[in-house]
Amino acid sequence: MRRGQVWWGDLGEARGSAPAGRRPLVIVSDDTFNQSRIATVTVVPVTTNLRWAKAPGNVFLPRGAGGLREDSVANVTQVATVDRADLGEQLGKLDAALVQQVDAGLRRALGL
Repeated sequence: MRRGQVWWGDLGEARGSAPAGRRPLVIVSDDTFNQSRIATVTVVPVTTNLRWAKAPGNVFLPRGAGGLREDSVANVTQVATVDRADLGEQLGKLDAALVQQVDAGLRRALGL
């Protein structure tokens, strides 16, 4: 498991406005943690609802990027920590330019 990879994951039941259910997730935690015994990873959920592409910091992911089957959006305002057991199979890996855009979006969303 590495930073920038896209995995299927289960975010569980819907609660309020939080993303839920089975969806692609971009791993954003540092590989130091990803390669450790820590049982969780930090992720950014991906949605196919393209209206979210206009939200500040979110990143448009074209079909094929990271193995995605359709145009999607990395929703950086919904960053989450998930248990590795809730991840399924790896879809692919985002290229360096898209990872940098996700990083910039996270910095904006988190005020870093």
